[in-house]
Amino acid sequence: MTRHVDVLIIGAGLSGIGMACHLTRENTGRSYLILERRTAIGGTWDLFRYPGIRSDSDMYTFGYGFRPWIGTKVLADGPHIRQYVEDTAAEYGVTDHIRFGRKMTTARWDSAAGVWTVEALDERTGETEIYTSDFLVGCTGYYDYDKGYRPEFPGEEKFTGQIVHPQHWPEDLDYTGKRVVVIGSGATAITLIPAMSDKAAHVTMLQRSPTYIAALPADDPVAVGLKFARVPASIAYRAGRARNIALQRASYQLSRTNPKLSAKLMLAAVRAQVGPGIDMRHFTPSYNPWDQRLCVVPNGDLFKTLRAGKASIATDHIETFTETGIRLRSGEELEADIVVSATGLTVQMLGGATLEVDGEQLATRDLVAYKGALLSNVPNLMVILGYTNASWTLKADLAAEYFCRLLNHMKAKGYTEVVAVPQEGDRSEASLMGGALTSGYIQRGDTVMPRQGTRGPWLVINNYFRDRAMLRKGAIEDGILRFGRGARQAESVPATETLSA
Repeated sequence: MTRHVDVLIIGAGLSGIGMACHLTRENTGRSYLILERRTAIGGTWDLFRYPGIRSDSDMYTFGYGFRPWIGTKVLADGPHIRQYVEDTAAEYGVTDHIRFGRKMTTARWDSAAGVWTVEALDERTGETEIYTSDFLVGCTGYYDYDKGYRPEFPGEEKFTGQIVHPQHWPEDLDYTGKRVVVIGSGATAITLIPAMSDKAAHVTMLQRSPTYIAALPADDPVAVGLKFARVPASIAYRAGRARNIALQRASYQLSRTNPKLSAKLMLAAVRAQVGPGIDMRHFTPSYNPWDQRLCVVPNGDLFKTLRAGKASIATDHIETFTETGIRLRSGEELEADIVVSATGLTVQMLGGATLEVDGEQLATRDLVAYKGALLSNVPNLMVILGYTNASWTLKADLAAEYFCRLLNHMKAKGYTEVVAVPQEGDRSEASLMGGALTSGYIQRGDTVMPRQGTRGPWLVINNYFRDRAMLRKGAIEDGILRFGRGARQAESVPATETLSA
């Protein structure tokens, strides 16, 4: 049986649940269904289970704009974020609209019928199911859930210990009293170091090059004060959210307009945290602030662990693995029982599914992003991608609001199809995310990431205030979007029908 809904959402993580909630909040009157490959809500926050897993953005801006994050923690741990997303889904009646264990393999748009046809594999039974919809929304994020980025290390076959990747953390991994080397310098690595140091004999962070790191208080002092003053949670949330959005933007702008001053301030703060006993070369990157994503640590936990001697940093290149550890180019040898390869993500679009329009298979790299949300020349498709220089959810919320505006506009005008059509010269060679960051995973993902444009709504500038005005208030019919009234040929199910897993 073919199942049909107005809006088919792929992914039940932060973006997918948010999109479903907005469909209800904005009174779109559209039926929807979510296909989720995993067996639980949460996406990233259900997948990653390594020690200390937490957000790398403050919760005032990482939480949904329409549902306050109740708490004073600046950075929340994975289980609490997952619970927050689950509770949001339950509050808005989204959970009953999710079909778990379904992996989208192919999405085909048929202009004659005016519908999307999606093939999804039920990974528990091995059967392929067919879904059709008027609109398709990709909320799968931008990385491959099956495999993280894991380079082949020279001589690793000699190593007698265990090599693990944070994306696939073994539930039974016992690192008590073990010597651990964490390869990497990003958010995952700086989270793992203090989290593992209490049980491990010693933890070493091995990095090829340093990352900018900033320490934040574990608890937001303003949030604590407002809670003590019994200010209503919704008011405190709105106030804290506005403040943190402004602070994020100001920090980013300073780094772009005066990178030398920004770097000086950041490094001075780190120097005050680590003290005189630790070489600052381990914390002095060769690039400007925000050329790569800034890492944050609550209460300076990483620095405290280093000062206490429970962990150390080695900045060098790997010459080879040995039976008992890693030998560096400098000749230094790091003894290890466990090596954690915190080497990043493998970028993937739409969960790796094949995308077709009228029988032609499309490569996402050849498409241009309109307003960072629609893809050029692909009708009735939206892809949610959050910010790279601020909290993911800020952009996801705005994009969902825009999509609902678009749906309501189309209903009022009697339109059934919409497509963003670029003109010659609108497409640039810069990736949708590559224009902002030079991180390794961004560079590796260039082969699949859609392009951004050269002007107007095709240009991605990662500016919340600009996007807020454009997505909430900008004209829907701007001469770029083409609307149509096509036929639909699909079997419908009522919007109120519960499709359980």
